[in-house]
Amino acid sequence: MQQREEKQLEASVDSLISLVAQVKNALQNFIYKLENEYERLTWPSVLDNFGLLSGQLNTINKMLKNEKTPSFRSQVIIPLLLSQKPDDDLAVLTEQRVPVFSHEIVPDYLRTKPDPEVEEQEKQLSTEAARIGPDAAQKQIQALNKMCSTLLEKLNNPRDDRDAESAASRLNKPSFNLGDTNALVAAVAFGKGLSKCRPPGPMAPGHPGQGSMMSGGPTLQQVTIGGGSGQQAGMGGPVAPQQQGQPGKMPSSIKTNIKSASGSIHPYNR
Repeated sequence: MQQREEKQLEASVDSLISLVAQVKNALQNFIYKLENEYERLTWPSVLDNFGLLSGQLNTINKMLKNEKTPSFRSQVIIPLLLSQKPDDDLAVLTEQRVPVFSHEIVPDYLRTKPDPEVEEQEKQLSTEAARIGPDAAQKQIQALNKMCSTLLEKLNNPRDDRDAESAASRLNKPSFNLGDTNALVAAVAFGKGLSKCRPPGPMAPGHPGQGSMMSGGPTLQQVTIGGGSGQQAGMGGPVAPQQQGQPGKMPSSIKTNIKSASGSIHPYNR
């Protein structure tokens, strides 16, 4: 009877080791893809890898819950030898993860309970959970589900809204400004909004009225009409008496004083 239980235990352990090795290989392949093939990795492929891992873990759970599988909880592992020297066989068996079976490693690898700190936190959480009544717990669950549903809706809907808004803006957004277009047409056709100042440069002779347009600068021409014998004009002396009998004509007793513009500073050359 005891020999049969030992053989059954060995077979269960071998099956468990084989299943765990499959899970380990699947994890290694998935991690390799994430690190080296992330540019070509698609979401359906990621879901396939998760599905494979989930199936393998379910297989292990079914094997552990099977009636023919002996209870591993009743088995006790006792370390017979602890040494500070490296063990080559142990390193090969554990794939170089445990090269030495020492006092520092044994408590972590042969532990059957969580760490004391983790165990204390678990007790506190269990105590807090026991204080909450069924009705309060149900209300908290419903509130949490509602918050999760609202968050998922906000995460999913804006994507569709942004796509619709961007498509509508591309279709309806004008490619010109009507006000700028009207202002440009009025400026070209009617000169609206343009400055009336002439560009700097010498004036062409023979065009009357140019002196009045340049009134903002220095005086180019000063004309003084004498109104009497005792009146002086500009920088000149007394003006001759006005000639009579020729209405409509400028009297010949006009003395002009023309200044040269070369000595003054032109306003546009500042």
